[in-house]
Amino acid sequence: MQTNILHPELSRTYVGCDSHQNTHTFVFLTCFHKKLGEITIGSAPSEFPKFLKQAKKYLQPNTKFVFGFEDVTAYGRAFVKFLVGKGYLVKHVNAVLVAGVRSTTLHKTDSHDAECCAKVLINEFDKLPIATPQDKYWTLSTLVTRRNGITKNNVGVKNSLHHLLAENYPHYKTFFSSVMRDSALAFYEKYPAPHYLENVTEQELTEFLHTASKGRLSTTKANLILSTVKCDQVQTTEFQETRDFNIRSLIRQVRSNLAELVAIDQEIEKLLTHFDYPLTTIKGIDTLTSAKLIAEIGDIRRFKNAKALAKYAGVAPVTYASGMTKLQMANERGNRKLNEIFYRIALTSVMPMGTSKALINPIFYEYYHKKISEGKLKNQALKCVQRRLVNIIFSVMRHKRPYINPSLGYIPQEEAA
Repeated sequence: MQTNILHPELSRTYVGCDSHQNTHTFVFLTCFHKKLGEITIGSAPSEFPKFLKQAKKYLQPNTKFVFGFEDVTAYGRAFVKFLVGKGYLVKHVNAVLVAGVRSTTLHKTDSHDAECCAKVLINEFDKLPIATPQDKYWTLSTLVTRRNGITKNNVGVKNSLHHLLAENYPHYKTFFSSVMRDSALAFYEKYPAPHYLENVTEQELTEFLHTASKGRLSTTKANLILSTVKCDQVQTTEFQETRDFNIRSLIRQVRSNLAELVAIDQEIEKLLTHFDYPLTTIKGIDTLTSAKLIAEIGDIRRFKNAKALAKYAGVAPVTYASGMTKLQMANERGNRKLNEIFYRIALTSVMPMGTSKALINPIFYEYYHKKISEGKLKNQALKCVQRRLVNIIFSVMRHKRPYINPSLGYIPQEEAA
């Protein structure tokens, strides 16, 4: 007796989506890349049920819809959440892969982008992670993104402050170890230019610095500043008052940013109590790094194994082979934000830190140098550390159990390729 069993690829109608702020464009394909049609709808949630009614005319016999979205965290998130709630399978399609398919033609439209997304969905179906738009992951991601934005803004403000201070105090870098310290900000806010110090005595400045630094700075620092200013002989210039205002404005912005970072960190720590991922038990991963990892990885159940996570993060190498030549190259198509997080954890885990040259993670330090002794270059050895980190982080998140750091001298076995 013969039974008709469809190959899995034949049992699906593939739908690619190109999401924008005001519209979503969907293109429907068979597994043979035959275009069945397309639908463009508005982005309001009231449009979503209407789309499903229209989409039924493109559903092939004995098949189910599967959807592919490039954008699952911004404009496309609400639609993805709606589809998942209705029981549909939605895959997160790598934007780099879509761009690769798009590059074979010269034109670019929403319809073409959606079709390219659908083609990647067909070709890479088993390799693409499942989209799981859970609110807690998205909320954590927005907090981390907000924090990253403020941090980046603070770098720009700090650079501007350095530039203006150099004009007023040529040797300002000898005054304080960092212009971002409370004592430095307090000093430059009160004395943005040397002319404010003209009638200030050493005792007065000492008392001010002592209070601003909570007792750390004393007469020695006050004497250094006053003597340096006297030696430099910087004169007031035209529009000096406006230039001084600019410095004080930058300092107010720095203070505001730092206060906002503290508030965000508290909110992140509170939100992390809703996750059962004890990542901070791994040496080298603090609360903030844990939040960044969870925000980028999302629900760990999206990934079949550690190898799939490594590929998603761009940590697993790709092979370039031709004839007798075979090279292992870095994978540039992974999630670049997640890749950078793994890189930074690996780097801090193997490098001695501070003047004491303390090791954050002696196990990885030993593992890193073992790889170098085997003939690997430093960047290759660091990539091995990243790959081990993927295995550990995947295991901790999958099993939701704290990581027990092995004792020094233990060399972990290589992960199977």
